[in-house]
Amino acid sequence: MKKLFLTLAVAFIAITAGAKAPKYVFYFIGDGMGTNEVAAAQMYLADIEGEIGYKPLVFAQFPYTGLAFSYAANTFITDSAAAGTALASGKKTNSNMLGMLPDRESAAESIAEMAKKAGKRVAIGSTVCINHATPGSFYAHQVTRNNYHAISTQLAESGFDFFGGGHFSSAHDRRFDDGGSYKVAEDHGYTIARGYDEYKANAATSEKMILFPQQEGMESLKFLIDREEGDLTLAQLTEAAIDFLMKEPKKGFFMMMEGGKIDHSGHGNDAATTIQEVIDFDNAIQVAVDFYKKYPKETLIVVTADHETGGMSMGSQGQYRMNMQALQYQNMSEDAFSTHLSEVARQVGDVPTWEEVEAELKEHFGFWDKNRLSRTQEDRLRTAYVETFGMGQSEKKVEEYYRVDKLSDVAVQIMSEIALVGWSSGAHTAAYVPVFAIGAGAENFTGQMNNTDIPMKIKEIAKY
Repeated sequence: MKKLFLTLAVAFIAITAGAKAPKYVFYFIGDGMGTNEVAAAQMYLADIEGEIGYKPLVFAQFPYTGLAFSYAANTFITDSAAAGTALASGKKTNSNMLGMLPDRESAAESIAEMAKKAGKRVAIGSTVCINHATPGSFYAHQVTRNNYHAISTQLAESGFDFFGGGHFSSAHDRRFDDGGSYKVAEDHGYTIARGYDEYKANAATSEKMILFPQQEGMESLKFLIDREEGDLTLAQLTEAAIDFLMKEPKKGFFMMMEGGKIDHSGHGNDAATTIQEVIDFDNAIQVAVDFYKKYPKETLIVVTADHETGGMSMGSQGQYRMNMQALQYQNMSEDAFSTHLSEVARQVGDVPTWEEVEAELKEHFGFWDKNRLSRTQEDRLRTAYVETFGMGQSEKKVEEYYRVDKLSDVAVQIMSEIALVGWSSGAHTAAYVPVFAIGAGAENFTGQMNNTDIPMKIKEIAKY
């Protein structure tokens, strides 16, 4: 076995030694995106067109594919900090630790830090707060992911050229307020842009940039299913990062972009929102593919995930069929619908009637007229209505991300039942995650691998 590993290592070194290093590297991470999430999105796109089969996503058509394990140093089921550290540095660490080895003393240098030392321009972006676990793994070194202020300080100290994502969070570090993080960033030479238009107005005259949503305090970008015109998107973050990094094209660049909210909807077992988030992730990758088409011999794009969330499966209740098209009639995430119900109650100034709530469920989930309900499912909704409004707000916590009322939770459960989508967990799983690659050196990302192999392959291929 050792001889086999040595042979493979020698072969990999031989391949990379004679190859031209890619000048531009894109690294996309779908937080919570397992193989089934990718398959489900493609089957959904086919089903809404009345076809049995799949309509391929852009990244799923990449010529080189593989599978990766995601376990942490101390557990088979990782959290995003340990998984992010592995994908950033090629080193396993314990859950909750960020950019640090299990000894709690040694920093794990990230591929982004290596790229910066090699003279490349660097961008980090995410649909969640920019000092969250996965983006933080590429620039910060903390014994706990909860040191939000320290992580945002290390962001400013990194010297990376571009950051984009949700506003700074200090949810687990009450000794500091968010304003301190903005000041630290500005003191280190970062221009802070709130919204894509403000980015475009300041990009030409800024040396370093952080792009946030226009709305103050918005710690993540909106789910695609909830998005309104003018809301910041991951595709726009990718476009802005390319635009900003290419101010000095001769240097080349390294970029990591995270679709961070696939994980959030997976925790809520919200099938429609999860599938829409995978599609949104694909939209951002399309921006990189358009760039690749201009520089095919100089560009590498790698797409993977930190772990799977929810244990999503296609097919449930022992039925040999799917009904994915039912999900198209949901037009709000579980989170947004819960907030919407609270607003409905506020507007009526009292507990909304069942008839009023029934109308909301019909409008936002297609229940009764587009998605038929069994008597049992309708009874469950009525019971959840009473538990939510008749006995005070009955809430379910979705990790640390948000709380939803009982009625919204039951509504998305029933949507999964109608679509015949199964879930085994409300948390992370140890399932394989996919790897897709295209461009210079992409042929090295095939077969079964460890998540720690991915950044090490990039390091060798890009010659950082």
